[in-house]
Amino acid sequence: MAELLGIQVIGSLFGIFMVYYSFLQYKRKEISGREYILWLTLWVIFILVAIFPGWLDPFTARIGFIRTFDFLVLVGFMFLTGLLVYTYAKLRKTQSKLEELVRKIAIQTAKKQDSPEQPSEKD
Repeated sequence: MAELLGIQVIGSLFGIFMVYYSFLQYKRKEISGREYILWLTLWVIFILVAIFPGWLDPFTARIGFIRTFDFLVLVGFMFLTGLLVYTYAKLRKTQSKLEELVRKIAIQTAKKQDSPEQPSEKD
């Protein structure tokens, strides 16, 4: 077996940590079983690619990359950019919903304060 490089060891340790973190999220019921299987599969693939990057050489050569690392860096940047746009869109949507909820609560509170109190009958 070939000697592992430092980046391969770091990548593998990171992948193992993320498998453990995904497991903790599943046990705390923060993610569903299907999500756990998805994340587990992705992290196992990540670990395998970190340990055996040569497996991607035929694919990367076919699409015009000289080194697998260049391809992985490009995919990483694309993924992070997509994730950033998705997160921004979700944040804006949540912010709009929150503003609408606060507006409704403020209107309801104002209506309650403006309505005249019912006179109490005293004998």
